[in-house]
Amino acid sequence: LKDRAPIVAAYLRVSTDKQTILNQKSEVINFCHRQELKITMWCTETVSGTKKESERELGTLLKKLQKGDVLIITEVSRLSRKMMNIIHQSIEKGITIHSIKEGYKFDSSINSQVLAFAFGLCAEIERTLISQRTREALARRRAQGIKLGRPKGSLRAGKLFEQRFKDRRFLVSENCNAL
Repeated sequence: LKDRAPIVAAYLRVSTDKQTILNQKSEVINFCHRQELKITMWCTETVSGTKKESERELGTLLKKLQKGDVLIITEVSRLSRKMMNIIHQSIEKGITIHSIKEGYKFDSSINSQVLAFAFGLCAEIERTLISQRTREALARRRAQGIKLGRPKGSLRAGKLFEQRFKDRRFLVSENCNAL
């Protein structure tokens, strides 16, 4: 393999079309100016942070990055709900991550590894608490006699067929019966 110049990548993510990446882009540009870094690759996407990184542009970007490369993000939460995995894998590959708002630099240093572990632990606790609160709220609604879930028959037959086709779970007889 030929040696290549290190990649300095910026990753910008918003969760919905109603949000804009302009503020994040401005922060990255200002940070790079102060640090004398030049962005060689921009990666932007509109996607929920709950979606797996392998199903996002982020996954593609992380596969391209190698030892000595730099990933710049505006804040740790822009990576993913399961950011610990991303940070850990990046540290193992020798990729440095700069998180601008928090002022964190994740690299192979022991301080970075401790910080990444603490973040991961906090994120795991938060996910557990959210799940617990959701289960409690659903149980409370059931106890009040409120019917949960999608109303029966609210999914049109065409949509049902379309969903089964997308899921690769289509049998002609099933779909004919659904119509």
